Amino acid sequence: MASTDPDMESGVEAEYAALKAAYEALRTALLFNGEYDERAAILTISAGAGGNEATDWAEMLLRMYLRWAERHRFGTEVLDQLEGEGGGLKSVTVAIEGRCAYGYLRAERGVHRLVRISPFDAQKRRHTTFALIEVLPEVEDDVEIGEIPDDELKIDTFRAQGAGGQHVNKTDSAVRITHLPTGIVAQSQNERSQHQNRELAMKILKARMLERRIVEREKARNELKGAHVEAGWGNQIRSYVLHPYQMVKDHRTEFETSDTGGVLDGDLDRFMLAELERVATDQGAEAA
Repeated sequence: MASTDPDMESGVEAEYAALKAAYEALRTALLFNGEYDERAAILTISAGAGGNEATDWAEMLLRMYLRWAERHRFGTEVLDQLEGEGGGLKSVTVAIEGRCAYGYLRAERGVHRLVRISPFDAQKRRHTTFALIEVLPEVEDDVEIGEIPDDELKIDTFRAQGAGGQHVNKTDSAVRITHLPTGIVAQSQNERSQHQNRELAMKILKARMLERRIVEREKARNELKGAHVEAGWGNQIRSYVLHPYQMVKDHRTEFETSDTGGVLDGDLDRFMLAELERVATDQGAEAA
């Protein structure tokens, strides 16, 4: 029986591990071939109907994505948020700065469903609630959208909504901008000055206009292969079940895990990459 050389064996294992890591890195890089994939992202979370249960779910999702960004050492900034009456968030918009932030997060667009025993139900019944995730690529310059004529914009100012206390905003510094031809709306209320909020609202508005162009191109392409499912209400992409069992399942890829705590703590890459690979495979099949 031939003896093995421990040094050679460990060397082969190290080389295999290095080759495997290089292969996985290259394979992942090939998934980010979209026109805007390498850009920063603007992510919006909107709570569905359901009172405190829904606004709490939106806040849980915000924490999940902030933790995911931390894992990638991406910068984050809350651009706008609207708090729920009994806590949690009705909606929140976050800028996520980092290479391929949009490339990763575009896999998250759609409705996310939570099933659990509600902490807000005195009878400890199981509740189902939803939240909508929207993801926009950051607009890097004005060439992509161009100058928007003033007569196409409706600009409203209002008093920022917050939790109150010594920092409550007593002036109409919050800004809402509506693009009249398309009906696209963006707002910002987190900054102290109206000027800063107007700049942020314009940034979000241009990102929404760019996303509209992307969606229109996708619709035109998908007409060749049949019905196109919108990332909107009624089309859930993922379920997070915390009761009666523990499971997070993506309904597009069938990828699932029982590690609900890890997922809600930002361990999302496996879900994102599975969806990006599915999309890339579909596109490859179209091209063939």
